[in-house]
Amino acid sequence: MIIKSSSYAVSAVKESQYPQDNLPEIALAGRSNVGKSSLINTFLKRKNLARTSSQPGKTQTLNFYLVNEEFYLVDVPGYGYAKVSQKKRQEFGQMIQDYLETRPNLKGLIILVDGRHEPTKDDIAMYNYAQYLNIPILVVCTKMDKIKKSQVNKTLAQLKKKLDLNYDHVTVLTFSSVTKLHVAELNNWIEDRVNE
Repeated sequence: MIIKSSSYAVSAVKESQYPQDNLPEIALAGRSNVGKSSLINTFLKRKNLARTSSQPGKTQTLNFYLVNEEFYLVDVPGYGYAKVSQKKRQEFGQMIQDYLETRPNLKGLIILVDGRHEPTKDDIAMYNYAQYLNIPILVVCTKMDKIKKSQVNKTLAQLKKKLDLNYDHVTVLTFSSVTKLHVAELNNWIEDRVNE
């Protein structure tokens, strides 16, 4: 897929605010600070379309980015942020759940995990929950530029130990927004989902 255009479309917290044009959507989920904004910007070949922040928990809405006038990337609030109140966390959880469970044009879910560490309890919970959605899942290990080449297999082994990846609808990628590792494969996965 060649990225011809991309733009921020809308931020939403409930269904009435979602785009109404029925285009396919690909959602991105992951812990705060796992690199969602960097992945979006790298995929779209943009510098600052999705705002990266040193402060975790910055994304507090569902952010829709329109790509090629054909589909949306949907950045959902990061989970696992300590500085947000329990009440706020529950609201985020409900907002994400409502979106993921009721959106008919959702074609796939990208779950980002930090490749430098074992998947957290939150990562595992998100992945297990995603199995119930019955949609294609791409697990992306981010920040791989910070890992020695000799450690890559260890990263994947840790992932397999914590997450049951033996499903036909699950794909795994290692990724770096710095070295552009597997950007083409990410592009192909998204293109395949959008065109299904």
